[in-house]
Amino acid sequence: MMPPKAIDVTLSPKLEQSRDDFVSYLRFERRLAEHTIEAYATDLKDFFQWWDAKGKDDLTDISANHLEVYGQSLNKRGLARRTVSRRISCLRSFCSYQHRQGLLSADPTFNLETPKLSKDLPRVLSIDEIDQLLEAPDLAKPVGIRDRAVLELMYGSGLRVSEILNLPLDGLRLEEQFVLVTGKGNRERAVPLTAPSSRAIRNYLSEVRPGFTKKKDPGTVFVNYRGGKLSRMGLWRILNGYAKQAKLPEDFHPHVLRHSFATHLLEGGADLRVIQELLGHASVTTTEIYTHVDRGLLREVHQQFHPRP
Repeated sequence: MMPPKAIDVTLSPKLEQSRDDFVSYLRFERRLAEHTIEAYATDLKDFFQWWDAKGKDDLTDISANHLEVYGQSLNKRGLARRTVSRRISCLRSFCSYQHRQGLLSADPTFNLETPKLSKDLPRVLSIDEIDQLLEAPDLAKPVGIRDRAVLELMYGSGLRVSEILNLPLDGLRLEEQFVLVTGKGNRERAVPLTAPSSRAIRNYLSEVRPGFTKKKDPGTVFVNYRGGKLSRMGLWRILNGYAKQAKLPEDFHPHVLRHSFATHLLEGGADLRVIQELLGHASVTTTEIYTHVDRGLLREVHQQFHPRP
């Protein structure tokens, strides 16, 4: 059963202004990605609707007790632990911002506990499953040629979905065999291209993209057949369709290609710091989740390289 949705109500002008100010801070000072800003705005609106339903619009009244009650209300609505954790984290950021601006005399989230999340290991595809997925697009069709290029780039270079969708044409360096990507926090990085990725992208650029962009061109590498920029949901549907065609597990998610890229590199002997740079992680701690290498492989490497195996 799906959890009940919160009733969408119009916020008071005062609360709307508070949300808009916070969103501007996220966009122009913290320079977060748009989809991250949208998530913050949605989470904050949920709290404001709850606050408004209490007959309040003065944020200076917020206390730690209010936030604990709100957290309990999220659990009662049957929301996933990850969603509850994200909304509490959003409130931490918002209240901290309000406090720094002098709008709150104290930060009510200072001692607020966030639900602990287990660090689930990423789902990883085997090499055979990757091959099945990459072979799924029909290269006799224009969209199949485009989709093969998307899949090759996602697995071959470990790009995020947002990085694929926003990749500009001038980010391609096909002669030098790499691509310039702008990731989280507007950090730019150069990621090498595999030979299959380069071939697939060249084929798409020469044979398909010109026909798709006859009427309009958004300037991004990957476009739909009408010449518009691919949407996140549209790309998800495309990839999910190929996953079903390749008979991959039902829990397939586009991010699985990025997980597989990192894990296969690590299993092949790549240094964790190099993988961190390729993935665009700000901290190697984030990358360490990929160290779930098969124990048999670890023993094999240990025996091969240790002077006294």
